[in-house]
Formats: sequence, C-alpha cells, structure tokens
Amino acid sequence: MRPLDEKETTAVFEKLHKFVGSNLKHLIERPAVEGAAAGSPPLRYCFRLHKNRVFYASEALVKKATNISREKLVGVGTCIGKFTKSGKFHLLASSLDLLALHAKSKIWLKPSSEMSFLYGNHVLKSGLARITDNVQQNQGVVIFSMADIPLGFGVAAKSTQDCRKLDPTAIVAYHQSDVGEYLRMEDDL
Repeated sequence: MRPLDEKETTAVFEKLHKFVGSNLKHLIERPAVEGAAAGSPPLRYCFRLHKNRVFYASEALVKKATNISREKLVGVGTCIGKFTKSGKFHLLASSLDLLALHAKSKIWLKPSSEMSFLYGNHVLKSGLARITDNVQQNQGVVIFSMADIPLGFGVAAKSTQDCRKLDPTAIVAYHQSDVGEYLRMEDDL
C-alpha cells in the first residue's frame, strides 16, 4: 500500500469533483475520530493505492495496516475506486456513502422505478420524482430513493431545465453504479 502519485491523485480528484464539486475539500480535510492521542492534532483521512484499488482511510488505520504484509493485505478503509489497465479511474459502488454525504447534484426516484435502477437500467423521466436545481448535462449525480437512501450514482443525460420538457421515456441519467451490483457481480467482488 502506498500513497497516490501526482497523476493518480489528479485522476481520483477529477472524478470525485465531478460528483461532489467544491465539497471535495470537506472530504479531504475531514478529521478522523479514531487514533488521535489526547492533546495531539487530529488525524486526517487519506487516499492509498493497493493492487490498483484506491482506499480512503484514516491515517491511524493506515499506520496500523503497515504491520501486515502486502501479499496478505486485502484492503484498508473504504475502497472508493480502481484504476483500469489503461490508467483510467472508475468509482465503485462502495464509494456511494462518501458521495451521498457530500453530493452536489441529486436525483430522487419514484418507488416504482427504484428496482429498475437497481437492476442496472438508466433513470427515465417517468421514474424521476425530484432533481436538484442547476444540474448540468454530463454532471455526476447521486441517485436516492424518496426515503433519502442512496441507491447509486450516474451521469446526468439532460440538465434540470431540459428534464421538464422531456417525454416520459427519455433518459434523465445514465447508470454508472448501484447497490445492486453487490448481488449481480458477487463472483467478481
């Protein structure tokens, strides 16, 4: 496990910025609650790379993980994404809690279309219950149920203003990842 180099850090931050915007600083500067000694400055969260996967963990947890050999270490903290063989960074469903906490643009689904999204389908206008104002086309969005439970994330196919004029079968957001992937891709995880 090692810190991200400059190129990797840029790729990770660009992808996260697409979803959380200026809230990225809250994600980076978030103080860690565990591992801080009394009277010492609070520890922070950091990003680490292990086997082409990027983990988000507290500095105290990373320090404890150094006692485990690289071959036996599976992961530490939250796996937020992975680098492909071509060097591109992809967010994983396990990063959904972090994205939902700091998301800038959100979409809420009607209960009738939640299962369709969880099966890997795009969000249609007929399933759209609410959308935050000023969502731009191709902007990252986090998708919630009406009970504010994060279901997944994707990319806005249309802006908020365009969504008002669409027919019910038009795509509002492209599916990227959802919590149903844990069941659909059980063998790969």
